[in-house]
Amino acid sequence: MNDSERQELIKAAIDVKNNAYAPYSGYYVGAALLTDDGTVFTGTNVENSSFPVGVCAERSAFAAAVSKGHRKFKAICVTGTRNNNPLIGNDYCMPCGMCRQFMTEFCDGDFEIISAKSAEDFQVYTLSTLMPGAFMLFGTML
Repeated sequence: MNDSERQELIKAAIDVKNNAYAPYSGYYVGAALLTDDGTVFTGTNVENSSFPVGVCAERSAFAAAVSKGHRKFKAICVTGTRNNNPLIGNDYCMPCGMCRQFMTEFCDGDFEIISAKSAEDFQVYTLSTLMPGAFMLFGTML
């Protein structure tokens, strides 16, 4: 993944975060997912008063991409803000365990996960680093 793609993902994740629906936690999350052909899909967290029914931003982005026929991915960027307050700024936001497991369905271990506060302040991980020993029904994650 090159620097230009990484910067595009960070910007897209930060921009889409403002569309999150988070009336219960007040934690707004945006995700931007890069496919192998360079298409970017975004997603936000969408909460529900019945907490298990909500959707994380990461899975929202994957669902958008999969619904358009994409199955191969290069990277995802995730960012979050408490109460969507620009004075607080963005947090390093990491995918939850459920999202990490979800990613193993479509991504190899070298899939890049970017946790960004801004275009200049971000951390990069691989899926295998964040999800060692992922559950796989058939075979193992590379």
